Amino acid sequence: YGFINACLKSLVVEKYGEETWEKLRLQAGVQDSFLTFEVYKDEITMQLIDKACKILDVPADMVLREFGEYFFEFCKRSGYDHMLRTLGGNLYEFIENLDALHSYLSLSYQAILFLFVFPQEMNAPSFRVEKNEDGSMHLHYYSDRRGLCHIVPGIIGAAALDFFNIEISMEIVNQTEEEERTGKKEHTVFLVTQNPVFSYKERNKFSSSPQHLADSEKKKENQLYKEDLEKTKNTIRDRGSSVCPVKKSHWKTIRGIITLGKGKLLRGFDPVYPKNLWIDTKTFCNGLPFHMVFDKELRVKQAGVSIQKIVPGLQTMGICLDHYFSIVHPEVPFTISSIQKFINSQFVFQTRRDTMPESWKQRPMLELRGQMIWMESLQCMLYLCSPLLRTLHELEERQMHIADIAPHDVTRDLILLNQQRLAEMELSNQLERKKEELRILSKHLEEEKKKTEALLYAMLPQHVANQLKEGKRVEAGEFKECTILFSDVVTFTNICAQCEPIQIVLMLNSMYLRFDRLTTVHDVYKVETIGDAYMVVGGVPVPVPTHAERVANFALGMIIAAKGVQNPVSGNPIQIRVGIHTGPVLAGVVGEKMPRYCLFGDTVNIASRMESHGVPSKIHLSSSAYQCLKYKNFEMTERGEIEVKGKGKMHTYFLIRNTTATENELMGRP
Repeated sequence: YGFINACLKSLVVEKYGEETWEKLRLQAGVQDSFLTFEVYKDEITMQLIDKACKILDVPADMVLREFGEYFFEFCKRSGYDHMLRTLGGNLYEFIENLDALHSYLSLSYQAILFLFVFPQEMNAPSFRVEKNEDGSMHLHYYSDRRGLCHIVPGIIGAAALDFFNIEISMEIVNQTEEEERTGKKEHTVFLVTQNPVFSYKERNKFSSSPQHLADSEKKKENQLYKEDLEKTKNTIRDRGSSVCPVKKSHWKTIRGIITLGKGKLLRGFDPVYPKNLWIDTKTFCNGLPFHMVFDKELRVKQAGVSIQKIVPGLQTMGICLDHYFSIVHPEVPFTISSIQKFINSQFVFQTRRDTMPESWKQRPMLELRGQMIWMESLQCMLYLCSPLLRTLHELEERQMHIADIAPHDVTRDLILLNQQRLAEMELSNQLERKKEELRILSKHLEEEKKKTEALLYAMLPQHVANQLKEGKRVEAGEFKECTILFSDVVTFTNICAQCEPIQIVLMLNSMYLRFDRLTTVHDVYKVETIGDAYMVVGGVPVPVPTHAERVANFALGMIIAAKGVQNPVSGNPIQIRVGIHTGPVLAGVVGEKMPRYCLFGDTVNIASRMESHGVPSKIHLSSSAYQCLKYKNFEMTERGEIEVKGKGKMHTYFLIRNTTATENELMGRP
């Protein structure tokens, strides 16, 4: 179920981070989230565990043990805390009743699966525990899923420490594969040894040897016994000194001792049995309508009236039980020895279709659930059971009624309560699915938002775009010094006249893609493109002292990049002119529809003139740009004075190369 995989995800995210989980799930090829009541293939869980071992570089047994410990805490956080705490008063009882817990959970899970038309059943592992004379236990673990036995020490160890304040050690003493009714099962036997947990002071003060622990426990018990006995005697003496003492019966005295001892017998409890059984056979079979008694050969000796009504063949005493029933849980052969082996487990019987009356053959088979009790004196097994019904729908399918179930049988209440719980679980499941849908939509929305922002930031500076998104007005800003670059394609007009429009588009796109990549490499801002003209600026919108060097390096990269773009007319590499000027500008956003971040000022005009008066495949510098680059590891040559349209005579220069940067560095190659 998704609950297991969700727990595994929670463990990885909590202890190793979201990135580790993302890496793990991608390698395992599984989805990001799991629904609690959804059924998933076992291969998904096994893949996740296998990849976790490789990514975390941890052995499988350690990963599984850690998962077991975390799974216990995860179950508690998920609302199963009280249910787990009430399983038993000690570790032995806790383990002994784990199968009963699985049986209860299967009611809810199978009912919800039925509700959503899932045919799978909850295939839970099975536990059997044996006490040893030295106080240790042998835990038998049976599972269809191979290789997961190391989860058990993690779960049981965490439960022992949390619920019973004892530390345990578990080691595998035997591991085999056994052929059962449904196929091979992994049978692992653990030796469980337990020691009380002492505080830090107690551990330093006392030895932790088994003998000392045993002596200490005995002393505590004796002391408590003496105190309770003394209190009881004093109270009885006080009550007995009344004016009219009355002689009490034997049972009244015992009842008084129990009451005064706070509900506990001082020396333990010894039941009292009547000499004769005060119930006749007819009353027993009517009062317990669902029960069967059978001997070692599985011959039926006795059956309740309701079972006889459903399975008339049982009215023939001495008939073999396995002719009419098969064992669904635990998955063992139908023999008396197998039943005795799992005597502490809940047994689920199912009627056999081939031996049922004709009226039953079109209905779902009836399942019975209950406990086995071995009667040594009679050498017979008593099966006390109830019909295993989860919903009113299942009751109706088998054409049964609430009246068919004994009034004292809680199955009546369970069916009605489970019907209400099913509605709640259906609502919970729908909410979980909606939550998952919203999570996926939110994730997609976040991805689309990032794409939109990336497109917006490509059109406008990030801080300007953020201000516009917030509905704020962007004020124009003055920049005292920046460096502007213009470039264009030589003989672009002639190329356009001799080519198809699509060829021009392809040529410009190829060129601009190269230039755009260089803006990222050298961290300059692309202002705009008009036809074949390309404009960038350094030091705007974020002022930086190295604006001139960045633009110069970008220009050198442009010359190299242009050689990779083919002229559609001649087939030769295109040639570009580049002009650079440094000076003050005013920058701001213009327009509301398709707003653009524009630069204003004479610096823009001069930079444009440097480009238009430039030389093919050369980088033309103004004197102010030359002064900024003069002592910055750039080789430049003087062009001299030239006549610049609208500006008169100007002293200009050519940028040749960067003396310290390689071509790969200029192009941003590794």
